[in-house]
Amino acid sequence: MSLNPFQGSAPLRIHPEGRPFILAFAVLALLALFLSVYVGILFAVLAVACALFFRDPERMTPICDGLIVAAADGRIVAIDEAIPPPELALPAVPCTRIVVFLSIFDVHINRMPIGGRVIRSIHTRGAFRHAGDPTAGAINERRSWLIETPDGTNVVVVQIAGLVARRIVGFVTEGATLQTGQRFGLIRFGSRTDVYLPEGTAPLVAVGQRSVGGETVLADRSTPEPAREAEQR
Repeated sequence: MSLNPFQGSAPLRIHPEGRPFILAFAVLALLALFLSVYVGILFAVLAVACALFFRDPERMTPICDGLIVAAADGRIVAIDEAIPPPELALPAVPCTRIVVFLSIFDVHINRMPIGGRVIRSIHTRGAFRHAGDPTAGAINERRSWLIETPDGTNVVVVQIAGLVARRIVGFVTEGATLQTGQRFGLIRFGSRTDVYLPEGTAPLVAVGQRSVGGETVLADRSTPEPAREAEQR
């Protein structure tokens, strides 16, 4: 039996959105070598950093009716009650919102938190404050997604640009039907992703916990289990 932990692992997968950046830095690295080895190394490091930023690993998504999974990698920085973005034209009823902050070191591919049809996908221009700012969700550049499950339940996902992030990319359009964990977009260079749970759904994660997009279970609509508590140990 082989003891190699990397045997059978998939090679690093890069999303096509990142290839122009990686190629540009790689070309600059080669050209810069004629001027300065140090400058060439700097651009080479930037090319590697871009490759890591745009990495697109496969994920093992749990398959079970009622599960809502994380839409993004990152740290859960808030769980609160908030009204979904007004552009989605939903009733002004507060929902449980789970806020995930993505640093530049996190995977930035966003994934469907639940299977369903994209009813609305609306881009809203705004500011570029730090994504960790409590007001960023209301004033920053964002793209709001309204997902309707087969039983008619609404789940909202909001991609929010940050201080460095300046472009939100959507891979699908309104009317598309996707499964839980499928890729639907990304945000370049640091950002935030909010998931609004359906009314009456308790979160099964805690503030400070790290989430893995497409894998971490945020909530389970099929269980009456109350919101979980957690402590650092």
